Amino acid sequence: MGYKVPAGISNKHVHVSKEDFEVLFGKDFEMTNFKDLSQPGQFATDQKVDIIGPRGTLANIRILGPYRPQTQVELSETDCYTIGIPIDVRESGKLAGTPGCTLKGPNGSVELKEGVMVALRHVHLSGPQAEEAGVKDGDIVKVKFDGPRGITFDNVLIRAGEKHYRDMHLDTDEANAAGLTNGQEGEIIK
Repeated sequence: MGYKVPAGISNKHVHVSKEDFEVLFGKDFEMTNFKDLSQPGQFATDQKVDIIGPRGTLANIRILGPYRPQTQVELSETDCYTIGIPIDVRESGKLAGTPGCTLKGPNGSVELKEGVMVALRHVHLSGPQAEEAGVKDGDIVKVKFDGPRGITFDNVLIRAGEKHYRDMHLDTDEANAAGLTNGQEGEIIK
């Protein structure tokens, strides 16, 4: 029996830099915590923005905190098609050369030259959890889910370290195709 990891289904969201947040919401405005997320120190905020692409707008999309060095927009492939943004699947945080978009908040707009991506599916593990699973940061594994639409996901990145905790992040397209629900456990296959 392999190491089990729960599915964490990730809807479209935005990570913002402090500078971009101030343009969107105002200089003295602060992020407010709507709810804590599975990863240590990360949270969904009460703040939302519109994501504007060449063919349309995704309205009221939640910002996740804390601030990031560079603003990043994470969409599913379906979201990209909807608003006309090229699909670029890659590891979160690796933004060079990604497409851009416009973010519109209640106080102003930010034109991103890059930063829109479809996040590569990945598993978060703490150091001890990674050791128990027999994997390390940067490994590529498979994760198998049973059920009526059972599936094995290939090319799953391991993100391990002190800022991580056991959770597999998939976007809504991937989860819907497999009939998965939040918390449903899959098995890591090395």
